Amino acid sequence: MTTNAAVFDEIAESWYRVHHWSRFTRELTELSLRWQRGRLLNIGCAHGPDFLPFRDGFELWGLDISGQMIRLAQKYAAKFNLGVNLAVADAISLPYRSNSFDWAIAIAVYHNIRGEKERREALSELKRVLKPQGEAFITVWNRWQPRFWFKDKEVNIPWRLKGKVSYRYYYLFSYAELDRLLKQVGFTVLRLSAEKSYRSPLTLFSRNICALVKK
Repeated sequence: MTTNAAVFDEIAESWYRVHHWSRFTRELTELSLRWQRGRLLNIGCAHGPDFLPFRDGFELWGLDISGQMIRLAQKYAAKFNLGVNLAVADAISLPYRSNSFDWAIAIAVYHNIRGEKERREALSELKRVLKPQGEAFITVWNRWQPRFWFKDKEVNIPWRLKGKVSYRYYYLFSYAELDRLLKQVGFTVLRLSAEKSYRSPLTLFSRNICALVKK
């Protein structure tokens, strides 16, 4: 079984071109105004576009399980003159001391972790490294978006590149399940919502679930 780390190493260059800008710029810009300054950790930072709204006033740290993504994050940081501390690491075992960060973001990360126990451990690690009263913004794919209505909760999503197809593992969350899991590890859930680009009043069917939580 190919790991997601290996898959994202394979597709990193293509990912850099296709996802050059954050899909959550509106949400992250609002958070930068809410949080204003401090030490911010970006878990699963990929090549780094989600750092941009926090370029002023924040001390930036990021990690990704893919070494190729971190290499591209260094390139991206140089392009936009970002001072970022980067590491190759796993969300399940964060290489930071407890109570280290004022804020954290984890964009499209926890749905790529295989295993209920492992997803819980990763969220517990997030809580551990946040300072008391620290907040985190999390996004995952929604189980009930229309394209997955007739699929299992665990799916392999193809990425086509130069005649080769690589498959990324995804675990699909419901709103209720994510809320329950976040509370199980001890977070206070401040908000669960659809992404701002989602236009339908039927939030249940949004593509993403966005959570703002507090330690």
